[in-house]
Amino acid sequence: MKTLSNYFPKNRIFLCLSIFIIFFLSTIKIFSQDEVAIIDTVTATDVVLTNTTAGEFTPGKGFTIVKTRLGSLNISAYGLARYVNQVDNDPKFMDHLGRERTVDPRQDITWHRSMLWFSGFFLTPKFNYCLTVWALASTNQTLLFGYMRYAFQKEINLGIGIVPNLGTRSMQGAWPFFLSSDRVLAEEFFRPGFTMGAFVTGEVLPKFYYNFTVGNNLSILGTTVSQLTRDLSTSASIWWMPTTGEFGPRGGYGDFEMHQDVATKFGASFTHMRENRQTADDVSAPNETQVKLSDGVLFYETGALANGVTVRTADFDLLAIDAGIKYNGLHFQVEYYFRNLSKFNAIGPVAALDSIPTSIYDHGFYATVSYEAIPKALQVYVSTTQIFDQFKMRPWEVVGGMSYYPAGTRSLRLNLNVIYVDKSAASSSFGFYLGGLKGMSLSTGIDILM
Repeated sequence: MKTLSNYFPKNRIFLCLSIFIIFFLSTIKIFSQDEVAIIDTVTATDVVLTNTTAGEFTPGKGFTIVKTRLGSLNISAYGLARYVNQVDNDPKFMDHLGRERTVDPRQDITWHRSMLWFSGFFLTPKFNYCLTVWALASTNQTLLFGYMRYAFQKEINLGIGIVPNLGTRSMQGAWPFFLSSDRVLAEEFFRPGFTMGAFVTGEVLPKFYYNFTVGNNLSILGTTVSQLTRDLSTSASIWWMPTTGEFGPRGGYGDFEMHQDVATKFGASFTHMRENRQTADDVSAPNETQVKLSDGVLFYETGALANGVTVRTADFDLLAIDAGIKYNGLHFQVEYYFRNLSKFNAIGPVAALDSIPTSIYDHGFYATVSYEAIPKALQVYVSTTQIFDQFKMRPWEVVGGMSYYPAGTRSLRLNLNVIYVDKSAASSSFGFYLGGLKGMSLSTGIDILM
């Protein structure tokens, strides 16, 4: 039987590099006519590169602290405080093997997320940097990371640092301009994570953009370099905005800007990784926690596929297709996902190994509609997710909510978000979901982007 991986080329890195070389050669003539010069950043207009990497790495307007002939320094910040109440009347669920597991619903008030960005230019506005302090008080985690990027032309920008695996559109710029403060179920379940790597991005044709990334793994969070393997992740994304050539700041959700002309966006994203559990065989809990089964169980957890069986390595392939439209305060967005896990290298009892599947294929979508009920002030929205999984768990959800912008800007928001989820496939302390959760989830929050 053919699976998703049958349709992807075997030598993915070679194919992606070939595409990059074509793009690069097509711009050599342009480069030769535009010698790079050191620009006086005191008098020059600030150059803000188009956000095609990730919103988590893109500051707000912030405050310029230093601006000299050699460079500049800007400081920007983001903060989110919220209340979350998850309700499950029966805090137990059956996983895909018929085993009983426990759900531990939350009710808490947290200063959930903080971001500090130190960004600017060095020698020329074409060369920019961003150092980020990321802190998640909910899980007591703090990280310092960054990236550097050089803009040769609009056709090609090269960078290195912490980068997203480009498997879904929400990984590529929209944050924190989601409809609520975190992703919906399908995005959270299917998406890959952030890693350390290099990227090339640009506008190769009018209104047509690309991004290509090579990274270390699916998610660097909680993983050290000594735990990595020699395998690299490869991901690519393309998107086309044929009507207006833009989709609002950061490509954010909701038509806060009240487009008077129809704005459209169509794209596709792909990620491949030969992933490792990044933990010794005799440790049941893996460091690799990004990949989950449709019942919310960690894929690399001992016993996930059969009692006593541990998956060491597996291929992860994800394809996503997205489309969106904005007009006069109305925004409609849909994204469909196809994920295949295959080529398992597993250990355990022989009888149990014989019982595990050779691959796991899941697909599903989310769709969302939002409307600016009061322009620049009140936004209302509804969303839904449906996942069609190999184990026939069939997770789904319905989401409704509203956001109030008291200052008439996206940078200050009060949000109310209500979710009904049936058998959640996503599970983390970052977002709104716990594996196996069935019931209501309420959150209220306030966030600010400076």
